[in-house]
Amino acid sequence: MRKAGIVGAAGFTGAELMRLLQAHPDFELHAVTSDALAGTPVASVNPTFAGSGGLCFSAHDDARLFECDAVFLAVPHTVALDFAPRLLAHAVSVFDLSADYRLRDPDAYEKWYGKRHTSPELLVSAAFGLPELFPDGLLDAHRRCAQGEAVLVACAGCYPTASTLAAFPALQAGIVRPPVIIDAISGVTGAGKTANERTHFCFANESLEAYNIGKHRHTPEIEQILGLPGQVAFTPHLAPLNRGLLATVYLPLAHDAASLGGIEGIGQLYQDFYEGSPFVEVLGQGVLPKTASVAGSNRVHIGLALQEPANMLVAVSAIDNLCKGASGQAVQCANIVFGLAEDRGLAALACYV
Repeated sequence: MRKAGIVGAAGFTGAELMRLLQAHPDFELHAVTSDALAGTPVASVNPTFAGSGGLCFSAHDDARLFECDAVFLAVPHTVALDFAPRLLAHAVSVFDLSADYRLRDPDAYEKWYGKRHTSPELLVSAAFGLPELFPDGLLDAHRRCAQGEAVLVACAGCYPTASTLAAFPALQAGIVRPPVIIDAISGVTGAGKTANERTHFCFANESLEAYNIGKHRHTPEIEQILGLPGQVAFTPHLAPLNRGLLATVYLPLAHDAASLGGIEGIGQLYQDFYEGSPFVEVLGQGVLPKTASVAGSNRVHIGLALQEPANMLVAVSAIDNLCKGASGQAVQCANIVFGLAEDRGLAALACYV
């Protein structure tokens, strides 16, 4: 059993990590932290964990974190900068769910997050945590970890995960003529546990809204993954859902759709690209994904359609924003880094209702 810690365990992604790691056959939760709830039994705050042992929250400075094999940082952006270097110095591998080590350019990080990056040297060695698109970096992290080195994995964000998995195969095949347009809708848990005037029940319920158009912080991450700087128009939306994220990606085709084999040929391209990816399901022709079909799982459903008069491919992707969009993806990355099966300890199917 490998010892695991979670910093920021009281939030939505932290609780999801506890749920996944409590049931994981190869990880043992050694420390779960929350400064506000230090000393409080986890089950008294979240009855989901009743009967699962005497797990208690501890403070963020809990020295037991340095005894772990892996620590998951479920903290707000800019906070991971304080934790990651110290944990790595104590030979603890770090799986960061924040954006602090995702952007390769420290100047871009300062521009979008309003803080100077304090450990830019780690950006070079950090593996990017999106296994379906960047397996080589995670396999290199596995090699280094097996040799006794502590590694850092910067897990991809929720919007970038859904959006880029929908777009990448077509872009990689060279059949798309940028720019790329993305409309993505997320459940309220994606905004974190602290309510505000956008996420409070009375404001979010029975309402759908776009926000941060042209200035959402996930925009540079999407552009970095797709290799399209300045060529992505990304509009996020908030929906009155607990879980779920749906990304609709508009991909102008560089060639006539008929010359690509129509939707059947493009569908086969996607099937071939994701062959061997245990969590990605490319749906059949005419079938489009919905968030309910992936809720509670680490799965990704992708559906494709053609708007032939406009010569436009529309790729739609559904994920659970808390699982594949955050905590499940972090566990998937940890599985790879520690030499386990990629899907070890992760639910194969979504909740039916």
